[in-house]
Amino acid sequence: MSDWVKPVTLTGDNVRLEPMSEAHVAGLTEIGAGQDFWDFMLYGNIRTEVDMRAWVRDILSRAENGTDLPFVAIHLASGRVAGATRYLNIMPKDRGLEVGGTWYGLDFQRTIVNTECKYLLLTHAFEVLKCIRVQIKTDARNVRSQKAIERLGAKKEGVLRNHMILPDGRYRDSVFYSVIDTEWGEVKRTLEEMMDR
Repeated sequence: MSDWVKPVTLTGDNVRLEPMSEAHVAGLTEIGAGQDFWDFMLYGNIRTEVDMRAWVRDILSRAENGTDLPFVAIHLASGRVAGATRYLNIMPKDRGLEVGGTWYGLDFQRTIVNTECKYLLLTHAFEVLKCIRVQIKTDARNVRSQKAIERLGAKKEGVLRNHMILPDGRYRDSVFYSVIDTEWGEVKRTLEEMMDR
C-alpha cells in the first residue's frame, strides 16, 4: 500500500465510500452479478458469488501492491451496497491517479450516487492528496459512460486505439479524460450544482 494513498472512509449526504473487503461480496453480488456493464470492463463476466469473490480478491491484491485503493459505495438511506469504485494507477511521484473500475447496481444508476461518489473521490484527491491530475478512462463503445464523464467537466484527452485486450479476445479502444488541479474549482462547482438539483 502506498504511503501517499491510504484506506479512508469518505461520507457524503447520500453515500458512504468505505474500503472494500471480502465482507462486501454478498452485497456486490446481489446488485452486480449478471449485469451488462461487465461487457465494457476488463474482468470478464461476473455471474455468480464465486465470480464476485474472485473479482474482489483480485482488486484487493492490487491494493496490497499499492497500485489501487478500492471502495464500496453504500447508499445511506437504504443501507444497501450500491456499487464499487476505486483509485487506480496511483503515481505518488507524479501526484496523479485514476478514478475508475466504477460500476453500480441498476437501482443506483442515473441517481445521485455516482455524482456524489465522484465528488467525494475527486475532493479527496485534489484537496487532501494534493493531486495535480486525475484521469478517468472508459471503453470507446460505452457512450453512456463518456457522456457522464463529460457532464462532470473532465476534459477529453483522446483515444488509445487497441489499448487493451478484453477477456473475450476483443481489442478495446479507451477514451481518456482528465481533470487537473487548476480545473478542480470549476469541476467541483459543477458537481455541487448537479447534486443540488
